[in-house]
Amino acid sequence: MNEKEIFEIEQKLMANVYSKRTVAIVKGLGAKVWDINGNEYIDCMSGYGVALVGHSHPKVNEAIREQIEKLIVCHGSLYNYTRSKFLKKLVEILPKGLNKVFLSNSGSEAVECAIKLARRYSGKKEIIAFVGAFHGKTFGALSATWNKKYREPFEPLVPGFKHIPYGNLEDVEKAITDNTAGILVEPIQGEGGVRIPPDDFLNGLREICDKKNVLLIMDEVQTGFGRTGKMWACEHWKVIPDIICLGKAVAGGIPMGITAANETIMESFKVGEHSTTFGGNPLACAAGFATLNVITEENLPKKAKELGDYFKARLIEIKNKHKIVREVRGLGLMIGVECKFDVYNIIMGMLKRKILILDAGRNILRFLPPLVISKEQLDKVLEELDFVLKEEENARGID
Repeated sequence: MNEKEIFEIEQKLMANVYSKRTVAIVKGLGAKVWDINGNEYIDCMSGYGVALVGHSHPKVNEAIREQIEKLIVCHGSLYNYTRSKFLKKLVEILPKGLNKVFLSNSGSEAVECAIKLARRYSGKKEIIAFVGAFHGKTFGALSATWNKKYREPFEPLVPGFKHIPYGNLEDVEKAITDNTAGILVEPIQGEGGVRIPPDDFLNGLREICDKKNVLLIMDEVQTGFGRTGKMWACEHWKVIPDIICLGKAVAGGIPMGITAANETIMESFKVGEHSTTFGGNPLACAAGFATLNVITEENLPKKAKELGDYFKARLIEIKNKHKIVREVRGLGLMIGVECKFDVYNIIMGMLKRKILILDAGRNILRFLPPLVISKEQLDKVLEELDFVLKEEENARGID
């Protein structure tokens, strides 16, 4: 099958819900991927943050191969060695006190569970979320997501959600009522533009939640597992949530979602009130255990901080050369470059030069490379970005 045939089949048979790029990826290794024609790309998308330990990490691949030979399916109604091994490792690295876990298949499902859990535990209905938030596209998660282009076609959504300006503690406190179950927040907004909160914001939320007897729910689906230079982004502000939502990177590319809380909160769920057929299946747990080992043994959070500091500093140098760039922001290897115009041409220009990057809104470039990327690869990304930005400025007549 050639490239053209792949394009035609997916266009004809696959739901038209993705903004497609004209490249057919067939192989990946570390921070590189290859298309069907053998062209090599540096991957700063990593599957929207999934390939945190890199594509086809040998330790993850070996764990998957070994598990396939033993057992692939084991429902949560039965006990399983691989699952228990993964859970033990996971709880060892989770924020202190979050020692009870529900396993699902995606970040959206992790958020769905957190919403239900907050309502079940508190007996209250309202959830406070934030302007610019993205929590997923299933109905509960979508109700917490801000962008109207995702929400409006599917209204009415789940009732009981409020959206407050991100970073505004005064408005949060005013929005809380006797019926508020929880506050759902990304420690760094990803889809919303790689927005870092004011220094006092997350600590302020923790204080408000403690004072008002409201649960603090942290969505670390994109920021978790070392992406921002610490194992959990909430560690930058020394805040521990009551519930944490995880996904994306946890199983090295195999689908998994995680909702974790303390035992008291999680035990408010009764048998049968929340479950999922594939949650905690042995294949995902084997991949997850291997991925957690890679993250800790290779000290990837530290690497993310060091490479992220370097990359961000170099991006700021590029910003100072190009009038088209407004701001560079981020932590670790989660970095946004805000431009003064739509970034579509820049993303396509980088694709032509064999670099894969993301957007985060119409005018923001988002970089989520694997944490195993090399300094030399980042230098190549910087070199090509410098060229493409200059090209875009020339096309727009900007000197």
